[in-house]
Order: sequence, then structure tokens, then C-alpha cells
Amino acid sequence: MQLSRLWQPRRLLFWQMVMFNVLSSVCGYALRALPLNTLGLLLVGGVALLNVAFGLLAAWMLMKDPPPPR
Repeated sequence: MQLSRLWQPRRLLFWQMVMFNVLSSVCGYALRALPLNTLGLLLVGGVALLNVAFGLLAAWMLMKDPPPPR
């Protein structure tokens, strides 16, 4: 597997991976910066973990599939 296969900006899956990673960063910021109650912490933390999982899945799929022809 080559890490250069992650960089495929012509594929929608690449941009989905980027958005999942951005959303998990925003959720991490919200967890630290906002005064949330227990339910809010669990909800935002769960969303952040799901975003990380989906981002890793998208990265794995990008590395597994061959790049499209140019």
C-alpha cells in the first residue's frame, strides 16, 4: 500500500474523508472549549468518534481501490 494513493482529489471519497476529519476536529474543539453537560459531552464525543471511524474507513477504501484513470 502506498500513502500517495490517499491523495485523489478527483474522487468524492477523498473529499468525504477530508470532511470527516474536519468534523472530528470541530467536535474535539467543542468538547474542550464549550461548557457541555454530560449528555452534550456524550453526544458530541460519540459524533467525533463516528467521524474518526468513517474517516479511517474512507482512507482505507482509497488505499485499497486503484486510482481512476486520468
